[in-house]
Amino acid sequence: MLSAPRQPAPPAVFHHHHAWRHDANFNCRCRFQPRSQPALRRRKRLIQQLLAGSSIILLIFFYFAPSYRPNLGAGPLSYLTSSEDADLETVRYYDLSNVQGTARGWEREERILLCAPLRDAAPHLKMFFEHLEKLTYPHNLIDLAFLVGDSKDNTLELLNEKLEALQANPDPKKRFGELSIMNKDFGQKVNQDVESRHGFAAQAGRRKSMAQARNWLLSAALRPTHSWVYWRDVDVETAPVTILEDLMRHNKDVIVPNVWRPLPDWLGGEQPYDLNSWQESDTALALADTLDEDAVIVEGYAEYATWRPHLAYLRDPYGDPDMEMEIDGVGGVSILAKAKVFRSGVHFPAFSFEKHAETEGFGKMAKRMKYSVVGLPHYTIWHLYEPSVDDLRHMEEMEKEKKAKEAEEAAKKERLEKINHQFEPKSNDWEKEKAQVHDLLQKEKAENANQPKEAEAPKKPQEKPQEKPQEQPKKEAEKPVAKKDVIHEVRGEDEKPKLQPVQ
Repeated sequence: MLSAPRQPAPPAVFHHHHAWRHDANFNCRCRFQPRSQPALRRRKRLIQQLLAGSSIILLIFFYFAPSYRPNLGAGPLSYLTSSEDADLETVRYYDLSNVQGTARGWEREERILLCAPLRDAAPHLKMFFEHLEKLTYPHNLIDLAFLVGDSKDNTLELLNEKLEALQANPDPKKRFGELSIMNKDFGQKVNQDVESRHGFAAQAGRRKSMAQARNWLLSAALRPTHSWVYWRDVDVETAPVTILEDLMRHNKDVIVPNVWRPLPDWLGGEQPYDLNSWQESDTALALADTLDEDAVIVEGYAEYATWRPHLAYLRDPYGDPDMEMEIDGVGGVSILAKAKVFRSGVHFPAFSFEKHAETEGFGKMAKRMKYSVVGLPHYTIWHLYEPSVDDLRHMEEMEKEKKAKEAEEAAKKERLEKINHQFEPKSNDWEKEKAQVHDLLQKEKAENANQPKEAEAPKKPQEKPQEKPQEQPKKEAEKPVAKKDVIHEVRGEDEKPKLQPVQ
């Protein structure tokens, strides 16, 4: 029998390889792997050490600063955050029945949202923040919200500086709560001078634009924790520091104070300012029926004679400041309203609502929804005086008259000085002569006192005066005493001339 051919022996190179690394034909299945360099190994080890150290540092940081912990949900790394924090970040619960607003909100720690729309308000911010710092309502319960729109000055930059300084107060009780700044332009082109802002032609469009600004500000800043909303103009010059408590004590849904402004003495000293707080009248209702659908009635202009009772004109400086008056329209200088009024849908209409817009439309809308709207006729705050064009013109005329009068007085004084210089006064000479006469009189009296009494005895009969002549003319009696007679009087009674009897 023929035997099978013998397989050749494997090459010597495979003698040290494992048999399982080769196939049936003794082909090697292993790959060549070069040995790693020492530099690569050191670099890899350094990277691993850095990653491990960073992880440890992050864990320590999150442990001591829990507010910076990320929300990791319910994953395996959720142990980094407590269950309470995880719930707060995902679900928040608010009981709005606790933010209805009460008469003593400062005792129940009710939060107030203070809103202030700003436009070119840089000149007034210093005064406004001084008022904020003096408020007696707990500052930590007041959140500030500002909307800067259509400004051409540095209102936004200055506002940031004022807020930073306000919150940097070393006294924690002087720091406010949440601060918000919104920036939104509404295309308002009416200038901010008195004539442009209060001109009749600009009122309808200007108030609709202001209503949009108020609504944007309120919708962005109102929180579920707010019980009250306080609107305040930045150009209020004088107001009680307890104004929030004073208005809140009435426990009304919407309440406003009376607003006046000081005037120079030549203009009367004071004047009602905010005429937008009023009671409705039949005349105004009849007027509204005759106007277009988009018309807006504004108070204080001859074009709209409404004959409404205005809150401003009912002021009595000595009246009860807590006296209330139901009103239909409200002014926007200072408004305190319960937050539930806005949550229920009342807002500042940027359209003609019952022929009114902005704050007056807000008052009408609140009344329509059965909310209480009142004003305080004898509780007065004072708006900053801004002179009109006529006032400025009159001031210039008064200044010219004042300068002319001062120049006239200066010229008159100069003429008098020249006259006095040319004609020296003789008062000094008269004083000298008077002193000489007085000295001479005293000397004569002293001599008479030293004379012996015996020498005076025979002279006594001669001292009896003679009777005055009966027919002496009146003119002679009116003649001034001659200097010679005066000298006789000075010499003493003994040497007076004796009167001769009339023949």
